[in-house]
Amino acid sequence: MTMTMPFEELRDRILALTEGETDEIALMATLACELHHADERFDWTGFYRVTEPGLLKIGPYQGGHGCLVIPFDRGVCGAAARSGTTQLVADVEAFPGHIACAASTRSELVIPLKDARGEVFAVLDIDSDRPAAFKAQDATRLEALLASVFSAHLRTKGV
Repeated sequence: MTMTMPFEELRDRILALTEGETDEIALMATLACELHHADERFDWTGFYRVTEPGLLKIGPYQGGHGCLVIPFDRGVCGAAARSGTTQLVADVEAFPGHIACAASTRSELVIPLKDARGEVFAVLDIDSDRPAAFKAQDATRLEALLASVFSAHLRTKGV
C-alpha cells in the first residue's frame, strides 16, 4: 500500500488497539479512524452494516457524509454485500449502478465482512478521489486484517 504509515505498522497498531474488544461498532469505529488517517489515498473510509435482508445502513466512518442506506442491488457496496466478494473498482463511473455518495469519488475498494456462517454482516468501504487508487495487494492485506480484528467478535456471538 502507498501509505503514510507502513502497512505492517498500521496492522500492529490496529491489532493492539482492538485486542480483546468484541463490540462490532467499537471495532468498526476504530478501524475507520485508523485506516482513514494512515493512507493519503483514502478520501472516505467506513462501514455499512446489514440491518435487514438486502439492505445496508451507514455505520462508523471518516470523511464527508456517506449514503445513509444502500440496497444490495445498487452500487459497489451493494455488489460486495450481495456477492460476498471484495470489489476493487478502478473507475466508479464505469461500474454499472454506481451510487455517487460523493461526486469526488473516482475509485473504490469494498470488502465484505462475514460471520462464522459465511453471511455478510457489514462491508468496509474505502473511496478515493484518485482513479485506480487501489491494488489487489491492498484488498488482500485488508481482508486479512479484518478477519483478525473481527474473529474474536464472531466467537463471542456464538455464531
